[in-house]
Amino acid sequence: MQPDVIIIGSGMGGATLAAALAPTGRRILILERGERLKDSPEARDPAAIFQRGHFKPNETWRDISGAPLHPGNYAYVGGNTKFYGAVLLRYRAEDFAPLRHIDGTTPGWPIGYADLEPFYSKAETLYRVRGDVAGDPTEPPHSALYPFPPVPDEPDIAALRAAFAAQGFHVSALPLGVDIDAWLKRAPTGWDAFPCTTGAKSDAESCGLAEALKHPNVTLQTGTKVIRILSQGRRVTGVEVERAGARETLAAPLVVLSAGAILSSALLLASMNDDHPSGLANRSDQVGRNFMNHNLTGMVALNPFRRNRTTYEKTIQVNDFYLTGGPNGEPLGNIQMLGRITGPILAGESGLPLWLSRLMADRSIHIMAMSEDLPDPNSRVLWKNGEVVLDWKKTNTRAHDLLVSRLKQAMRKAGWPITLARGFPKSKPSHQCGTNRMGADPATSVVDPNLKAHDLDNLWIVDASVLPTSAAVNPSLTIAALALRAGHHIARIA
Repeated sequence: MQPDVIIIGSGMGGATLAAALAPTGRRILILERGERLKDSPEARDPAAIFQRGHFKPNETWRDISGAPLHPGNYAYVGGNTKFYGAVLLRYRAEDFAPLRHIDGTTPGWPIGYADLEPFYSKAETLYRVRGDVAGDPTEPPHSALYPFPPVPDEPDIAALRAAFAAQGFHVSALPLGVDIDAWLKRAPTGWDAFPCTTGAKSDAESCGLAEALKHPNVTLQTGTKVIRILSQGRRVTGVEVERAGARETLAAPLVVLSAGAILSSALLLASMNDDHPSGLANRSDQVGRNFMNHNLTGMVALNPFRRNRTTYEKTIQVNDFYLTGGPNGEPLGNIQMLGRITGPILAGESGLPLWLSRLMADRSIHIMAMSEDLPDPNSRVLWKNGEVVLDWKKTNTRAHDLLVSRLKQAMRKAGWPITLARGFPKSKPSHQCGTNRMGADPATSVVDPNLKAHDLDNLWIVDASVLPTSAAVNPSLTIAALALRAGHHIARIA
């Protein structure tokens, strides 16, 4: 039976949209190139994850020089959320308007925070967010309380919270999608970059997709890789897929692309035809452009005479530099805990011997600085010779360097005098977004404010690619809120 809606991808965008549309009774087919991630000893083995790359896909992209790039993007039901840190933060209200940074001014959004706020609240309920609105002066208005109280600080993190507060910082709880008791029952590890195989982490599979699949009109088809989106004139006519070594074409009156910021734009470019010679939905020449990937620096703050007794660490944040802090009051970004870095994790990430990594990890606190990457039309995803090519041009690095400097100073004052900092490599999916930006003007954007492609009457794009700006917080909750908003709009269409 032909579906009414085909959704390409089961990550945060696709799964949440399916949950929004499922009650309408429309026949929904979700296509996912990966399979469900089954529980295994490797799921909680840091050496398997961080040293052997057990779960990474066997996939090669290219950078602009042609050198191979092995991405950290995952191909499983639930997408990258299976491994995410489960931080479910709202963008600040100021992020939706043009904002002046050290290296430029952001363009703003075609919608405001108030337009998205009700869907943020619904997303927090769907993804079982643990949080507290108190303590952060940058926190925007909420129309509903978080559904659960925050994940508790461990004693060493409570001490760090107090040390930051003594320096005058406003320390607040990280909003998290983790049932901590259920998570620790499986094994005493952190969840950041560990896959969820028990439903304890609020990922796209265990929340959005699970809710959608409660309805008999929703079907998930795994092991199905979309090769091209077929079109004629202003309509998508079919989706060419590869499954079990064979190719076939599937069709539906409405098609939604939710493959992620890089693969969605690559698929649109690969779907060029006579009617769309520069790629599907690309009359504006904006598909693949404005790629953003947060400026992220992980920090190991050492004290040889102190022990870190934590299991998970990741519960607090500081936003005192989110809207100010630059030489002329420009924004610098967000500070938040990393998940607990153990010896095997540090060895896998740094290449240091395991004995030294254990020594350092057990005597250090692990924290992260995150700054906004500004949209640049020359920072882009390309499709060349049947391969993804990534040409990422970092921006706003001066602000990030300042934020890292402020964080180092704060950690030293907090009693961790040796700070070792390292930026995230481009192979990591550090909140990729922006390649199919939303906007009111078809000449400068790919989708409209409701996420329908300007150039096609039955194609929607619902994932991180539509974000006009990266802000300086984790984008997962914003993607979910946009998906719920798009679902509300699509449900009203005949």
